[in-house]
Amino acid sequence: MSLLKSASTISLLTLASRVAGLIRDQLFAATFGANALTDAFYVAFRIPNLFRRLFGEGAFSQAFVPVLAASKTKHGLEPTKQLIDSVATVLTWVLLLTSVIGVIGAPLLVWGMAGGLQQEPAAYEVAVTMTRWMFPYILFISLVSMASGILNTWRVFAVPAATPVLLNIAMIAATLWGTPWFRAHGIEPIYAQALGVMLGGVLQLAVQVPALRRLGLFPKIGASWSALRTAWRDPATQNVAKLMLPALLGVGVAQISIFINTQIASRLAPGSVSWISGADRLMEFPTALLGVALGVVLMPQLAGAKAANDPLQYSAMLDWGLRLVVLLAIPCSVALLTFAQPMVAVIFHYGKFGEYDVAQTAYALMGWGVGLVGIVAIKVLAPGYYASHNMRTPALIAVAVLVITQLLNLLLVPVFQHAALTLSVGLGALVNATWLLIGLLKRGSYKPAPGWWVYLLQVIAGSALMAIFLMWAANQVPWTQLQGQSLKRAGLLALILSAAAATYFIAIMAAGVKLRKLLRH
Repeated sequence: MSLLKSASTISLLTLASRVAGLIRDQLFAATFGANALTDAFYVAFRIPNLFRRLFGEGAFSQAFVPVLAASKTKHGLEPTKQLIDSVATVLTWVLLLTSVIGVIGAPLLVWGMAGGLQQEPAAYEVAVTMTRWMFPYILFISLVSMASGILNTWRVFAVPAATPVLLNIAMIAATLWGTPWFRAHGIEPIYAQALGVMLGGVLQLAVQVPALRRLGLFPKIGASWSALRTAWRDPATQNVAKLMLPALLGVGVAQISIFINTQIASRLAPGSVSWISGADRLMEFPTALLGVALGVVLMPQLAGAKAANDPLQYSAMLDWGLRLVVLLAIPCSVALLTFAQPMVAVIFHYGKFGEYDVAQTAYALMGWGVGLVGIVAIKVLAPGYYASHNMRTPALIAVAVLVITQLLNLLLVPVFQHAALTLSVGLGALVNATWLLIGLLKRGSYKPAPGWWVYLLQVIAGSALMAIFLMWAANQVPWTQLQGQSLKRAGLLALILSAAAATYFIAIMAAGVKLRKLLRH
């Protein structure tokens, strides 16, 4: 399967997951609105997700997938299977211990993540309780990330890409059926969401098992202390652990940034955490469809090219990935900046989620739009370092960017309030991506193919034309006044966005971009 077909498969399945996620968030917003209790849920949900970034698709995957791909290329199946068994054993034990500590230490974690919730004591207690219910989610989702890394390395992309939809389905079920049941029995209804998260984690792990068994790669997890010691002494396991240390620094820095931003948001106007979370959901569409898909496909292939000592293929894959980032992320960024309010209105403006909430969420979404190209580009550039087992450089860059981001917060939050938090992260992502790119160029690892400057001008010109159309369309329809006409509003949104995409692609092709040549990889 070509890289484009693989990325397209992941993007389509990710799209299905994101659509389910939008439905989930629409139901959530309509049922609960944006208030202190919804802030409590989002805070509680972010805590296990923070640890997931460390033990799941974050630091662990960055270290595990390159080692796995190199072992597959150099040593073959049997030694690689032993590597999988050893790493799975150590990871499972670490996750179990972390889950126990997290459940016990939930009050401290909530205070550290969003101490501002103490302004609403009831919401703070709800956040602590939900954190305890959801913390074991990291056990399931981190093992899911390991399974996904294995399957992606063997070019089985469909199952890992489809898996996230199960979490959204579980949470939709929790809203539709769990919430009324809890309310009828005198239990705070928002607790149903915590049960939905846990059910989603179990389902996501369960669906990976048959695919791993078919490949003969289902891990054998040692259940005894001696098995754990043996697994830890495996040189391959220690290599993964060694690579994880700098990766942990990089991912940990990113999570510290989220930690700080959530803490700041919890001290702003009630609903700020929820507004940012709504903007995050819409921002995840382009980042997941573009950045995650490209990163998932490129990581094992770049690692394989490095293991096979093929620098030309390595550079060519990076160049192809970056051209796709420019082709698709720039117009998406333009859309977020010029058409934020209509998108937020169509997605969230129902039930208790009012017109004021739409405006505030749109401001946060525009902040993400500023840095979208950087956020997506990092997903392509960082694997260029990880494939060479260089975790240190991206980690040090991440530390510097954290400082820059928080300095921007000091300047921008008094002016833009919650929207400044997404804007500062977006600007930091642009700095991060630029820094990573310069490093690859200086090392000679990446040698851009000819024609980049002309290509950039063609894409920018097409995006500018699209921006003019979207700004006109945004002012032609009274988006928030059509709250009772959801189908009409959604239809108009789909029509306008389709016309905008057509305008962009026709413009860049007229300017000379050869799409077929670019996509043929």
